[in-house]
Amino acid sequence: MFRVLANSWPLLLGVMLLMVGNGMQSTLLGIRGSIEGFTTFQISIVMSAYFVGFLGGSQLAPSLIGKVGHVRVFSALGSLISAILVNYPVAPDWIAWAGMRVVMGFCFSGVYVTAESWLNDTATNETRGQTLSLYMIVQMIGIIASQALMTVSPPDGFVLFVIPSVLVSLSFTPILLSKAPVPKFAVTKGMSFARLFRVSPLGCVGMFLIGGIYAALFGMAAVWGALTGLSVGQISLFVASIYVGGLLFQYPIGWLSDRMDRRRLISVLALVGAVFTMAGAFNPPFVVILAIALMAGGIINPLYSLLIAHTNDYIETREMAGASGGMIFINGLGAITGPLIVGWVIGAAGPGGFFIYVALLMLLMAIYAAYRMTRRAAPLQPGSYTGLVPTAGAVALDAMRDKKAPD
Repeated sequence: MFRVLANSWPLLLGVMLLMVGNGMQSTLLGIRGSIEGFTTFQISIVMSAYFVGFLGGSQLAPSLIGKVGHVRVFSALGSLISAILVNYPVAPDWIAWAGMRVVMGFCFSGVYVTAESWLNDTATNETRGQTLSLYMIVQMIGIIASQALMTVSPPDGFVLFVIPSVLVSLSFTPILLSKAPVPKFAVTKGMSFARLFRVSPLGCVGMFLIGGIYAALFGMAAVWGALTGLSVGQISLFVASIYVGGLLFQYPIGWLSDRMDRRRLISVLALVGAVFTMAGAFNPPFVVILAIALMAGGIINPLYSLLIAHTNDYIETREMAGASGGMIFINGLGAITGPLIVGWVIGAAGPGGFFIYVALLMLLMAIYAAYRMTRRAAPLQPGSYTGLVPTAGAVALDAMRDKKAPD
């Protein structure tokens, strides 16, 4: 672990600063949108727009890197991100924000691909698992830290937009000044969605559902908090609790998944998550809300990794790169629809609709995972579990193939 840190700390530090900036702007826009008088549905469009751009970037960024190189793409996209962050308060219009969020999502997608390429290139087959684990940890720490910064200034001013802009700009410094050589990058051949669904129906359905759940939590938690009258500090604690749960539960759940049928674990976890999140719809005390957020995050983040590991159990090593692209695309489709649907549900059912939406999607996943257990047996030699978060890009998913034994 220490050897991995010694080799990769500039890259990991850059990723952490990047996630602090990204985590701040997501929470901030939900709160500031309410202050500006945007409707819940308008804010949900703004939040969904990020995932539209992210999905497009996941498809186009690799070819862009192949044409002009990592350094140019990294620098150009980083400059755009920093510029957009300080322009949100300049143009307080939900349509303008939606347009900027599309560009923001595209830029972050390209930045993730570039950073992950560098990390993957600095790792060896022996250290790749540890590198991926550290990558996941610093992402979580970055998002958790971002919520603490939300309290340094009122959300109706400019300061909270300047801070993430500066942090994102600084995040590129350790990465671009790293001694690691520019990584080799090749656009991998994709796998058809029909083939991917035949190989892993649960992986495809589960990734679509987890995309909707994660995007709702990542994009609409601050909106829910503003609607229920929480303070900025309380909203920040609520959002941070989601990621603290993911950080605490990732490895115990991963340990279990390597020792039992992953489908059974997915079904049980999703059912438990549905029960806990549904409790949030009944307006419990704030301390209970924090416990619900902790449990929800502790289940939702590992479910993403479980679904990837489950899919990898049924495909050959040489197919993993193509499958990872398809899984990210499916997850992105779910992420686009998540904030839109939860915004509509909140408008129809009130703030409690936020938890009802998440609980229903988790219940659907639990039922479908249980159904899939009746369709075929578990694999005889499952691969190992690697903890990742839904913000991971195609390169991180692709790197998991090196942890599977050769076919």
